[in-house]
Amino acid sequence: MYIEDLKFSLWADFIERDYLDNEFKELIDKGIINGATSNPAIFKNAILHSDAYLKQLEELHELSAKEKYEKVAIYDIRKAADILKPLYERGDDGYVSIEVDPFLCDDAAATVSEGKRLFETINRPNVMIKVPATEAGYEAMQELTASGIPVNATLIFKKEQAIACAEAFERGGERNGSNPDTVISIFVSRVDRALDELLKMNDIEVGLTGIYNSADIYNEIESMQVQNCRALFASTGVKDDSLPAHYYIEKLLAYNSVNTAPVDTIMAFHENGVKEKALPIAQKIITEHFDKLKDAEIELDIVLDKLIEDGLLAFKDAFQEILEAL
Repeated sequence: MYIEDLKFSLWADFIERDYLDNEFKELIDKGIINGATSNPAIFKNAILHSDAYLKQLEELHELSAKEKYEKVAIYDIRKAADILKPLYERGDDGYVSIEVDPFLCDDAAATVSEGKRLFETINRPNVMIKVPATEAGYEAMQELTASGIPVNATLIFKKEQAIACAEAFERGGERNGSNPDTVISIFVSRVDRALDELLKMNDIEVGLTGIYNSADIYNEIESMQVQNCRALFASTGVKDDSLPAHYYIEKLLAYNSVNTAPVDTIMAFHENGVKEKALPIAQKIITEHFDKLKDAEIELDIVLDKLIEDGLLAFKDAFQEILEAL
């Protein structure tokens, strides 16, 4: 772990074949990262913009677009899992995540079927199956964890989503008896990007809503004490030049948590960030900030619902672009 005393981990939110053979190994050897995450957008950028995939894709020309995608993605996920395996074997995370087809987000049975198939095909114990936090997703999370499969619940913007994920993991773990490792991925910076211009117009401090929303969700997850379940902070790259590159890692450094971020963001934190616990934030401070939004007639729930919808659409669009290109 990056900070052992806090059980705090840094995972790289990036997968690309040449990177796995080089910088990925270096970051692990230096103790900077101990896991990795992927999503359809990450694979889209890797597959469509890197020459490292050309040879394999030529050999797969007779397969369907989705079959090609899976062959390529599975190769990379296996490679990452094998590189991370020594960490996994000594209990230092060592997980890599792969997301199910985002077009299945409202079909629980299909999500379970694909999640199980991917896990069995990859055939590595340190792979997490990533499932969007929808109504169907909660059902799938329970079934997958009941089958002993580690799960990364993704696209969490609201406390209600996190509670539903944690409850699904708890039920699945009770059925399985072994409680596989799970994470609840809370999206951070997108909240600020959606709100900051509006906050400026109302003289409300910017760059805080994503932090406070995430801190509120973290408090809830920790209070539920679901075995082997942790909060993971995602979407922690900075898009606002007025903030330090490592802002969303430093401000959300918390006990028993993971932060997954782009490699540049991780290196900025490693080199310049304050390595001190920033959470929990007192509920009074969080509530006071949310009250300012209410006083300005800013409906946070509506904004968060839109972000969930947009996030699902972005994953679907990225996945569709891969399929069309292949």
